[in-house]
Amino acid sequence: MKPKVAFFDFTSCEGCQLDALNLDVGEVLGLLGAVDIVNFREVKTDRSDDYDIAFIEGSITKESEIPRLQAIRNQAKVLVALGACACTGGVNCLKNAYSSDELLKGVYGECASFYNTIPARPVNAVVPVDYYIRGCPPTTAEFVKVVKALLLGKRPDLPNYPVCTECRVSGNVCVFQRGGTCIGPVTRGGCDAMCVGAGRFCWGCRGLVENPNTDSAKDVLARYGLTLDQILERFKIYNSYSEVSQCQK
Repeated sequence: MKPKVAFFDFTSCEGCQLDALNLDVGEVLGLLGAVDIVNFREVKTDRSDDYDIAFIEGSITKESEIPRLQAIRNQAKVLVALGACACTGGVNCLKNAYSSDELLKGVYGECASFYNTIPARPVNAVVPVDYYIRGCPPTTAEFVKVVKALLLGKRPDLPNYPVCTECRVSGNVCVFQRGGTCIGPVTRGGCDAMCVGAGRFCWGCRGLVENPNTDSAKDVLARYGLTLDQILERFKIYNSYSEVSQCQK
């Protein structure tokens, strides 16, 4: 029997799920032939609570989302965090710097009492996560790679090196050399350094690389007359939940 796959959205723009559909015809037919998609609000109305693999998009920002996520975890044999919000908390965690009352009044005004919110957190702060597909949004190639590995019963072999490595391979001019700031030295690669290649900088949407070489990163900052605080402010865009503290060590 084909494994049953379900997609679920929590607090997010749902762009990661939509981008997962951005496959060519051959990949779509191959995926549909290999799995039974039983829950995917973006593409079908009928749904089932019987599934083997669950893809979760979005961070957890409401009390009501916690038992829902726990129920999904209890059902799924494999749970995959899909995208930056699910993996690190993403941009939603920027709100954690403010009180809930302040946020609700600022957004909803007199109607604030009709809404509730809690500090945003990634999926793994609530339930165990088996695999991560990182990025904002994740690359289609990486999504396909993870799905194929899961179908073969293998552990996905995902990058654990900094974005700087991909910049060197691609021949990109270093953002620091261009007079800008970048958090590629401590951010997990796998995106082919697409932002830097497009003339921008790394935003850190894929989260910290394991065991980041923070001493080397600090040396780079010193060489270009930058402070750690300047970099941390940019890193907080996607990683303000917990990982920024690791960079401060």
